Amino acid sequence: MLGFNTKREIEKRADNGEVFQTYDSFQTGEEFPPVADRERISKYKRMKKLFEGRHAEVYERASAILKDTPHAPQLKMLYIAVNLADIIVTKPADLLVGEPPSFESGLPDDTPQQKRLNHYVEENDLIKLIHENAIGNGYRGDAWIKTRYGYRQDFSEIEKLGFAIPENIEMEPVIEHVAADCVFPETSRGNVKSYKAVNIATVEYVVSKREEIPFLNVERHVPGFIIYERYRLHEYEGGVDMSWGYPLQVYKIGERVPTGKAEDIVETGVPHLLVHHIPYKSVDDEWYGVGGLEKIETLLAAINDRLVQIDYILWKHSDPTAYGPELEGVGQTKIGGIYIPVSKDDATPGYMTWDGQLTSAFKELEVLISLVFQLSETPQWLFGTVLGENSGGTGTSHTDSAAIKARFMPILSKVKRIRTHYDKAIRDALWTCQILDTVHGDFDFEPVYPKINWQDGIPKNAKEEAEIMNLRTGGKPTIDVKSAIKRQDSVDDEKADEILSRIDADERRVEGFVDATVFNDSAGGDS
Repeated sequence: MLGFNTKREIEKRADNGEVFQTYDSFQTGEEFPPVADRERISKYKRMKKLFEGRHAEVYERASAILKDTPHAPQLKMLYIAVNLADIIVTKPADLLVGEPPSFESGLPDDTPQQKRLNHYVEENDLIKLIHENAIGNGYRGDAWIKTRYGYRQDFSEIEKLGFAIPENIEMEPVIEHVAADCVFPETSRGNVKSYKAVNIATVEYVVSKREEIPFLNVERHVPGFIIYERYRLHEYEGGVDMSWGYPLQVYKIGERVPTGKAEDIVETGVPHLLVHHIPYKSVDDEWYGVGGLEKIETLLAAINDRLVQIDYILWKHSDPTAYGPELEGVGQTKIGGIYIPVSKDDATPGYMTWDGQLTSAFKELEVLISLVFQLSETPQWLFGTVLGENSGGTGTSHTDSAAIKARFMPILSKVKRIRTHYDKAIRDALWTCQILDTVHGDFDFEPVYPKINWQDGIPKNAKEEAEIMNLRTGGKPTIDVKSAIKRQDSVDDEKADEILSRIDADERRVEGFVDATVFNDSAGGDS
């Protein structure tokens, strides 16, 4: 349940629990982050710790249970964090763009739309951007990208020093990441999947020799306009919210101050928002997404606790306590652990050992790891090795593409679901780039909504595909030379044209040589 302050005006719809805010969260007297967004932001921070393998900073269940016992210091020293979260969220990103997709305008290669589309992809390192975005999206559940028109490089320091921006540098459309914990969207009334405005709010500390002063920079996006605001922030005692499992810093918003920009209201010339949301997995009654780690959060904590327990047992009982009769000359007796003297009636020496149930502990560990991979829709053998007897095999028993895809079906279905959200957001961003080029740049063409040809990430058997196509077409060609070069070498139209021109030049050079058979012609000489 969301903990709203009583002074804030909200409207709750009883039929579906939708919350519609009728107040401005970013104004003097309010708190930042807003109460309604703290659970979401705390989840982002908590999942980031999991992804980084810093479990001990969030989860210390075993240490907490035994915190009042002599074992607590030893458990803290022996804490083990196995970072399964990293590989679980990285692998879908690898399959998403491991084989780069192609971007098509649907128009001929020499049209300005296709040329500019190739430019956007190349200059914005779009494949790398998608890969990084998909990894972060995997543990957060939400990702945002922003399209803007401006300089690609940050020239603020040059301007601060009084230098001029180089003349050969031109403004252009730029696609870039936006940190999800800094985005605060406002949904439309009656449609939680639509945004009437998106606020990007970041905390900036201005550091001097004597103090550090925090400010809140707000970049409010509405269709056609961007509104900039800046506020003084104030820290206060008790300004840490621990309600959602992460110590979240809370500020009081103070007076409004100048932004330092030439204009605080900028007209974009684009009839829609320049910010695009990419959920990892979404449902129809919430705007925010579901990450790949939150469903297995407790399992990951249990795996680490089990490893700690196994390690502690092995350390604790690697040097067991001995017992036996009183010994004379104990100083000359070599016993590694503790020795307990017993009465003469129990004179047989021995060791005090404990059945630590290691077999059961390892069995539970195996089950926990299997559950993690099952709930994350990822075959365990996908990473090259398996743990346990019932892990689903090694994945190396199939060689043809159909069998491989069948084995990869769980992860491929997951990647296709993720791809659905990226396809829309990236296409919207590329379309927006074309509009910005025609509105603010020197280009004059009709923007077109592009198409992305995604790959499934599974290595293809080129020979098998060629044989199938040859069979289906009765031996007729099924692809032109240029398309073959683009697919085989993963290049764009310009590079493919360059390769074709080189091929043509080579063929002309070969045709220019004299055929050696002319020297065998006896008509021009003595017989």
